[in-house]
Amino acid sequence: MASPVLVLALVAATLLPASHCSVSGVGFQLKLRHVDAHGSYTKLELVTRAIRRSRARVAALQAVAAAAATVAPVVDPIIAARILVAASQGEYLMDLAIGTPPLRYTAMVDTGSDLIWTQCAPCVLCADQPTPYFRPARSATYRLVPCRSPLCAALPYPACFQRSVCVYQYYYGDEASTAGVLASETFTFGAANSSKVMVSDVAFGCGNINSGQLANSSGMVGLGRGPLSLVSQLGPSRFSYCLTSFLSPEPSRLNFGVFATLNGTNASSSGSPVQSTPLVVNAALPSLYFMSLKGISLGQKRLPIDPLVFAINDDGTGGVFIDSGTSLTWLQQDAYDAVRRELVSVLRPLPPTNDTEIGLETCFPWPPPPSVAVTVPDMELHFDGGANMTVPPENYMLIDGATGFLCLAMIRSGDATIIGNYQQQNMHILYDIANSLLSFVPAPCNIV
Repeated sequence: MASPVLVLALVAATLLPASHCSVSGVGFQLKLRHVDAHGSYTKLELVTRAIRRSRARVAALQAVAAAAATVAPVVDPIIAARILVAASQGEYLMDLAIGTPPLRYTAMVDTGSDLIWTQCAPCVLCADQPTPYFRPARSATYRLVPCRSPLCAALPYPACFQRSVCVYQYYYGDEASTAGVLASETFTFGAANSSKVMVSDVAFGCGNINSGQLANSSGMVGLGRGPLSLVSQLGPSRFSYCLTSFLSPEPSRLNFGVFATLNGTNASSSGSPVQSTPLVVNAALPSLYFMSLKGISLGQKRLPIDPLVFAINDDGTGGVFIDSGTSLTWLQQDAYDAVRRELVSVLRPLPPTNDTEIGLETCFPWPPPPSVAVTVPDMELHFDGGANMTVPPENYMLIDGATGFLCLAMIRSGDATIIGNYQQQNMHILYDIANSLLSFVPAPCNIV
């Protein structure tokens, strides 16, 4: 990683204080595209690619958690920066514009990190991206963020150039990284003129030295719980999304501010009320959306799982969090074994098997013989506060079109449980950071 001096030597801009932006009382809606939406992949390829990304992301998250669990109270800033960022590879893309005049970009949405950043010219080291690099000198509203700004202080371990300009170095668990200056700009959201919302003084990373894969995007938009994330900067601190079916070509939707509400959600077809559970803070991974999971049911049967397997450990490992950037749910191994045992019992006499083609270990031959009558029950996740999330079979089981196997779309985890986006299909989910609540209701996401 190049030094901050090298980064600053490449950046020319006016240094003015950056104020905290707000669109209080305002909101906007965006479309989300899955990263593989236009890749002409078969269903098998889509599933295989999603599982591969999930494994890479979870390996990164687990490495971060393990490092955070062993770090001393006072450590080298570079080492600390490496362990405080969760992961970079997301699953959904959003469009936005940066600067004056506005230049359109496609960015990866990530609920597992905070920083908003894009690659900036001139570039010492940049990855390929579908749009030109952002050129600060061509924007009338670009400003460097000074070191005295609280936005600079919000970086995990900020650095300063000549005691005036804020420099960031942001590392991700999958060996990706970005470094440059923290700046402020005008961001434009929405495609049609009538729905465009322009927000000034949004703090973002202008990266001149970057590594890793951007997956058809030109940067990252962090939606985590920290002060540098887009949702925290916009205010009020709330957003919601509704993810369409995993294999559907229809775009998903992302809502901010006043549009981030479950009131009026078309839940009548499911008959399910809006439910809410408190968000939990994990001091080792403060940007992630942890919750308190109390148990799991399959059909009417509450599984014999000790609730302690879902608890956050004293060192910050373990726990349960929801993540838009992980495809399949990763279930703590004791809980996974309980789910597997019950599925084997429910689907008897179908013999359980592994599907080595896509890497899932709990599968069954499908469809069953005409003489065998089996029914796959709903799964229910029981959260603190009495909230119960019903996960229908299509959200936790999948069919491998090549082998015909019906497989549990979950992966055994040694420690933490991650609720992935496959399990969030056709679920309208509201993240209310200000009130530390996660609310959800089943909804037809293609029309919400």
